[in-house]
Amino acid sequence: MAICKINDIFGLISSGQRLLGLDIGKKTIGLALSDIGLKIASPVKILYRTKFTQDVAALLAIVDNESVGGLVLGWPINMDGSLGPRCDSVRDFAHALIKIRDLPITFQDERLSTRAVESAMVAADMTRAKRAVRRDALAACWILQSALDASNDQQMRNSAPPPHGGS
Repeated sequence: MAICKINDIFGLISSGQRLLGLDIGKKTIGLALSDIGLKIASPVKILYRTKFTQDVAALLAIVDNESVGGLVLGWPINMDGSLGPRCDSVRDFAHALIKIRDLPITFQDERLSTRAVESAMVAADMTRAKRAVRRDALAACWILQSALDASNDQQMRNSAPPPHGGS
């Protein structure tokens, strides 16, 4: 497998498999898991980064234990749409991971994900300490849910009957 487009990943995973969303940061990796129906994302946990091999071992343990068939990585595009060094880091992580385990991987635009979850947590009156602990997993959830929603919207458009019109 390789890096693929979001709509292609659904055809590359087996029935009953789930997707794992990742918000990859310098110090942590936020994780979120889809349901088996690939409709709903839920935050799972945060991995505190150490060394790549240890990070990947922890990640692959979750992949194996949760029947994960593919990964959705947050793609940290700059607000102007350009790619910066953070994108290089995520791309390098994906390529190194593929060498260890052949999983389909896709990227999902993560612009404003942290801001969105931070705003929701502030609105829920969470303390700074609680927000800090949950932020990355919730950002991963936002990233994965965005990918699931985009794919489900596309599937609905493709299966909709053609509009009635005169010719």
